Amino acid sequence: MDALEAAQRATIVAEARTWIRTPYQHGADRKKGGVDCLMLLVRVFADTGLIEPIDPRPYSKTWFLHRDSEMYLDGVLKYTREIFTPPQPGDIVLCKIGRLFAHGGIVTTWPKVIHAFAQARMVLEDNVGLQGKYEVVEKRFFSYWKMRASGLPPVAPQHDAH
Repeated sequence: MDALEAAQRATIVAEARTWIRTPYQHGADRKKGGVDCLMLLVRVFADTGLIEPIDPRPYSKTWFLHRDSEMYLDGVLKYTREIFTPPQPGDIVLCKIGRLFAHGGIVTTWPKVIHAFAQARMVLEDNVGLQGKYEVVEKRFFSYWKMRASGLPPVAPQHDAH
């Protein structure tokens, strides 16, 4: 890991920590006002300048119960690459809950993750590495820096015409 990557990773973790105790609110993205797990990822990476600001909303609270497509996973893959080594600070963990990947967080020191968790009603930093703690069926890890190292630019976000 070079010095730039190490600094960017530290910045991601520091920014994510500023969101701790923000109330959980579906579809919101205001620090101390409300945020969900997807918008936490978007805001942390956009607010630190690593990605352009995007807005994937609106999405239903229960989208993952009524669809077969991996919307969350596909969105994360536009900006990252999957990794198969232990995650580093600033990497992303996605959790499959039921049929689909429907929850995400930012790794601080694995298995500690900062995530907006509906059951806790807030953003917190805790251990999601324990099997069964959140009824997680499967976990996968992703890195923004592996995308950069591959030489491939992040995919430009697709905007739906309304």
